[in-house]
Amino acid sequence: MAQPLKSVHLTNYYHKNSGGISTSFNNLLAAAERHKRYVRLIVPGETEAVEEINPFAKIYYVPAKYSPIFDKRYRIIMPWQYMPGDSIIRKILLEEMPDMIEVTDKYTLSMMGAMIRGNRFKSLGRPMMVHFSCERMDDNVASFLSGGRLGKWFARRVIGSYTMPSFDYHIANSTYTAEEFYDSLSEEKNPRRSDGFLNWSWRFFQAPRVNVAERIFVCPRGVDSVHFTPNRFSDDVRRQMITRASIPENSIVLLYAGRISPEKNIGLLVDTMKILASDKTHDYRLLVAGAGPLADWLKQQGERRAAGKIVQLGHLDKETLADYYANADIFIHPNPKEPFGIAPLEAMASGVPTVAPNAGGILSYANEENAWLVEPTGERFADAVREIVENDELRKSKIAKALETACANTREASTDRLFETYDQIFADFQRRREFFTDIGAARGFNFVDNSLGK
Repeated sequence: MAQPLKSVHLTNYYHKNSGGISTSFNNLLAAAERHKRYVRLIVPGETEAVEEINPFAKIYYVPAKYSPIFDKRYRIIMPWQYMPGDSIIRKILLEEMPDMIEVTDKYTLSMMGAMIRGNRFKSLGRPMMVHFSCERMDDNVASFLSGGRLGKWFARRVIGSYTMPSFDYHIANSTYTAEEFYDSLSEEKNPRRSDGFLNWSWRFFQAPRVNVAERIFVCPRGVDSVHFTPNRFSDDVRRQMITRASIPENSIVLLYAGRISPEKNIGLLVDTMKILASDKTHDYRLLVAGAGPLADWLKQQGERRAAGKIVQLGHLDKETLADYYANADIFIHPNPKEPFGIAPLEAMASGVPTVAPNAGGILSYANEENAWLVEPTGERFADAVREIVENDELRKSKIAKALETACANTREASTDRLFETYDQIFADFQRRREFFTDIGAARGFNFVDNSLGK
């Protein structure tokens, strides 16, 4: 029997107790023991350290500084921390000698793919290189740098001419996220691109001589449906939540859990609460569980447009958050460009009616039967909230369907699918190895006509 695949995963997006990406990695580390296969995670930290998670999983922390831009709560591993021959990351990789290296990052860690695929780390051998996409670059560029055509043009050029040829395989957390791969190479979506430059870049990065559609996979994330459950409903917890937020006992409690950051479309929360604040039938209050660079902005705008109706709770630990999900009246999620959206799935697993935009990665599991999917405007969100309060039969029906959805999308099912995908692509990598590793043949190959799905 063949030895299980040994994998090393690198990411800058890891906070041990928060964030959808962190949750996914924690699930993967836990699944390593269940599947008895070795999984290693390399992440930025304050100091160099190694954490043993279980007999099959460990985390390596690499000293890194905080990001100078975007969300400054995150530390960032830079290229010079893995490219030099004496770097900590190189030493870790040589100690572990993985069969597969997965990079969950499109920015500072992305050169790892081209470096290893280009045979610039000979002593490591030639592990399979995988890029995991947990978010879309065009959405990030639009949120933090430039929206519109310029932002999309820039993102598609980077993904199509650099990211796609730099790795053997690409895995996305939703169909919505994976669409960026295809869009970056589509002639229709890139009418004025230079096929000559595209071909040159794929040759330069010695891309795999394999049709691009055979290198892209979708593996949705899963929820801890044992931890996030309606069984956490409790009058005592409800009272504690009301007291902590200093809101009236008869309030209709709305909850948002996630980063308070530009890419999350936080302004929609204010728009919704401004409308609901004028409602004389019920006292609607929004509790915000999370932190981020727009926390001060949300506080100012909330007080100006919906005074006293929005309460920020800061970061909540996993136990408290699970309690609050199950004891809130409604969960609202404002982001129409969510790559996957673990928070709405956690809310659905907790038995709380969920309102979200009718777009993005959330559509991987949310539909009209298990959630309120509406246009991302304050008016439509407010209408959905009112319908939840007023229509008991519809509310109960959608909650029941949501619980069924959560049971079908557990973290165990998700990690099982992911490990199966790793095994599937590794078998393909070994079977067609020369098409991935023969860099000499790649330099003279016509990728535009033979690999990009034309």
